[in-house]
Amino acid sequence: MMTVNWQAKWIWGEGEESPRNEWRCFRKTFDVPAAAEARSGAALRITADSRYVLYVNGTRLGRGPVRSWPFEQSYDTYEVSHLLKYGEENTIAVLVLHFGLSTFYYLRGRGGLLAELNDADGDVIVATDATWLTSRHLGQHPRAPRMSIQQAFSEYVDASAWDSSWKELDYNDAGWSNAIVLGSVGMAPWTTLKPRDIPMLTDETVYPVRVESLAKVRSFHVTTALDVRNALNDGSEEHANGILCTGFVVTSIRANCACSATLGFLQAGGCFRALSLNGEEISQDRIYGTTPERYVDVNLNEGDNLLVIDVSGSLHVGKLQFGIYGEESGELSFASPLEQLADHSASTFFRIGPFDAVITIDHQSARELNWEYPVYMKLLGALKRPEDLERFVDWLSPIDPKYVSEVDVFALSVWRKENVKFAVPAQLQNAIIPNNEAGLVPLFEGYDTEVLFDLGKEYSGYLSFEVEAEAGTVLDWYGFEYMSGEYRQDTFDLDHTLRYVCHEGRQVYETPIRRGFRYLALTVRGATRPVRIYGVTFIQSNYPMAEVGRFECSDTLLNDIWEISRHTTKLCMEDTFVDCPAYEQTFWVGDSRNEALVSNYLYGVQDILKRCLRLVPGSRHQSPLYVNQVPSGWSSVIPNWTFFWAIACAEYYEQTGDEAFAVEMYDHIRFTMEHYLLKIDESGLFNVKGWNLLDWSPIDQPNDGIVTHQNMFLVQTLRVAAQMGRIAKEEESAARFEEAAIRLAHRINECLWSEEKSAYIDCIHTDGRRSDSLSIQTQVVASLTGVVQGERKQIIDAYLVQPPEHFVQIGSPFMSFFYYEALAKLGEVRLILDDIRHHYGTMIRHGATTCWEQYPNFLENRANPDMLTRSHCHAWSSAPAYFLGREVLGVRSLRTGWTEVEIAPVPSGLTWARGSVPHPAGGRIDVSWTADESSKTIQLNVSYPEGMIARIRLPEGYTGSIMETKLGIL
Repeated sequence: MMTVNWQAKWIWGEGEESPRNEWRCFRKTFDVPAAAEARSGAALRITADSRYVLYVNGTRLGRGPVRSWPFEQSYDTYEVSHLLKYGEENTIAVLVLHFGLSTFYYLRGRGGLLAELNDADGDVIVATDATWLTSRHLGQHPRAPRMSIQQAFSEYVDASAWDSSWKELDYNDAGWSNAIVLGSVGMAPWTTLKPRDIPMLTDETVYPVRVESLAKVRSFHVTTALDVRNALNDGSEEHANGILCTGFVVTSIRANCACSATLGFLQAGGCFRALSLNGEEISQDRIYGTTPERYVDVNLNEGDNLLVIDVSGSLHVGKLQFGIYGEESGELSFASPLEQLADHSASTFFRIGPFDAVITIDHQSARELNWEYPVYMKLLGALKRPEDLERFVDWLSPIDPKYVSEVDVFALSVWRKENVKFAVPAQLQNAIIPNNEAGLVPLFEGYDTEVLFDLGKEYSGYLSFEVEAEAGTVLDWYGFEYMSGEYRQDTFDLDHTLRYVCHEGRQVYETPIRRGFRYLALTVRGATRPVRIYGVTFIQSNYPMAEVGRFECSDTLLNDIWEISRHTTKLCMEDTFVDCPAYEQTFWVGDSRNEALVSNYLYGVQDILKRCLRLVPGSRHQSPLYVNQVPSGWSSVIPNWTFFWAIACAEYYEQTGDEAFAVEMYDHIRFTMEHYLLKIDESGLFNVKGWNLLDWSPIDQPNDGIVTHQNMFLVQTLRVAAQMGRIAKEEESAARFEEAAIRLAHRINECLWSEEKSAYIDCIHTDGRRSDSLSIQTQVVASLTGVVQGERKQIIDAYLVQPPEHFVQIGSPFMSFFYYEALAKLGEVRLILDDIRHHYGTMIRHGATTCWEQYPNFLENRANPDMLTRSHCHAWSSAPAYFLGREVLGVRSLRTGWTEVEIAPVPSGLTWARGSVPHPAGGRIDVSWTADESSKTIQLNVSYPEGMIARIRLPEGYTGSIMETKLGIL
């Protein structure tokens, strides 16, 4: 790695080291000598904690940095010669978004910015120091709700409180203060800086395809969202682990007059166990709706009404969202129940407790909650008046307002007391047509106006819009993935909202927060004159790659399925592979193994996978077994995900032939595998407490005990470790892993096979009880990993070809990937295609433009028949793009680095197919064929890069011709 002699200093502003959800702006104006114009090569290096948006002379240049461990902080380098004004003043402006807490893609550090501009000779032109000016972004509300436990914050911006020209050279920065120097490069927590190891992500402008609907709506009169998890558990910002706790939230509802009202609790989960109002416990039979929406009708007194909410339970998301609707209430608000006390008057919400709190790791807690804690048991009915709170003063404390959102835009967007639709005027469609006249949003007296945009398919990136409005007009934006007819699948565990308060006149706003969605609801509130929309755009942002892979065949359904698989994979390639662009945006280690194989057949890019694989061992400070998503504040281990990471390391070597990388990764594979072997118990089987997951289905896969599929994948991983050890010339450790694999496979066949049932059982529980259930998943893994041999293999393979009805069936497209791998080994390509048509065809019939996380109505979504899946865009589900290229086109690598490739299509009832597969060394392999099923003849055309050995063969039982073309290479 090149050593950089940084002159820049880490800087920040006054206040907290790690403030919650703070946007901080930095500026530096400087001269560039006129003599420098003759030479290009000026380079700006920059990084920040947590994220930045960079502007040079008012032009947005980039966003970053890529996700990284704080002890290996990544920095970006931009060539900026074309943006500089030589012999004149120039301005660098940076917006830094500091999260102030850990997420699933960020570990809490502290606020900081580091930047340095060098000329072509490497001399410093300008670098961050105490002369830079800084100000908190005064228009950004830091109390916006969390998006989710996986992500940071939603967005609330008041454009009337902040001049958007702060990025420009001629901006008046009076009132800004000088930055504070934190220290030099190498300071904690950023002890090491590493250059960005992938290209900058793309900016692709996308426009909505139509205005889907127009409606006048009414929602709650007052809303809020409380971060109960952080408010009740001090220090929980440092991690993203789950919490079990008992405790209460207390506030007063202030009403101008006595009235009836509806209290609505959205995304209740563990944050809504029970409640009382003015000392009356609300019985469960008065609460209607189903989780995540629960409602209760109450009578409010004039003045203050004491509301006590039991928020005890499992708090991972830990967000309490609720609203109040009162038809005749006049003004409603939340008020402090203790405002007569000066030190408590600033807080409208209080906590009582927690009486008992336990942090959970790996889905395991050290003990159960004490639900019989005396104070907890008697409190709900004991609080009738505010003065009763004094009896619990030892447990009572104000909730810091930073945990209490001023408004919950999500609740306002999804709950509508009234929703009256109108035909969409043709003139309003102008809002989505570039360079056209403005679309006019109509107003309805006494109502808000909702305009719903459809992007045509899901995208992942950054929302931008241009409007003309009066000052104070509120634009509430809410993105979601799926709707069908009148049904909207609202994202109750994800808040993709943006509240934008307009300044007077015409204005443009581009959000710095990444979101993924297809549908975008805009609700206009508080306007007295119509809002003009001059444009709504979306900036699709992903890893840059050419779409080399192609597939088309005689079955149009398979073509549609290939396309949604391709688009899904693209959206889930950010600065790492991610599971989904909406709900989590998280690099799940196990998911990425399958995503990488799909990407190999679509794009052929390797840098993104290499950085993914390198990130994983950084989690060894959390667990020597490596955690299941990185870099993350959730210390959670799924053993299979670690196994898939090691397997992906070997597959990367097979794909590229990068021996140096294989040697580098072997040190890390050896480290974690040695710790995994310590979990082999006295029975000779792998036995671990963890999240022992493979599929979203009712497999008997307890989080403590001997899980069969994990033992089998460990066998395969030990063999991979031996393979990688031999590449690294570590023969002794390689032999040790090989021997361990043999021993473990032997014990699996001795202990986990049921002669009575002629199948492998799912598990052995900690009490020694053998699983009663059988699953197709366990049999798939047995076949795929080669653990099963001989006569047993014939039995197992028959199950794969025709899964018995009494076996637990596959519940996710992720598990289907392994099933298809096993079927491919058996030569059952027709079965793969039939299964793809069945499951993915269901997605297509429901209008899918991306691949779903789950199959319909499975487990999590069974309660709601309209909810077909949780996430509608999930790259662990993109298997068809891999198998259609590998099996139908027949392109398969036979030797490391694809130096030798088999091209052997399998028609499987198709009459023709054509497509391309990227070659990892450059170029592509093109295949087209036409087959006649009745005469068993085929014409096959193939072209490929010169230097690659092609083993071309016709399908078994077919005769025909082969046309072969070798393409020259530069």
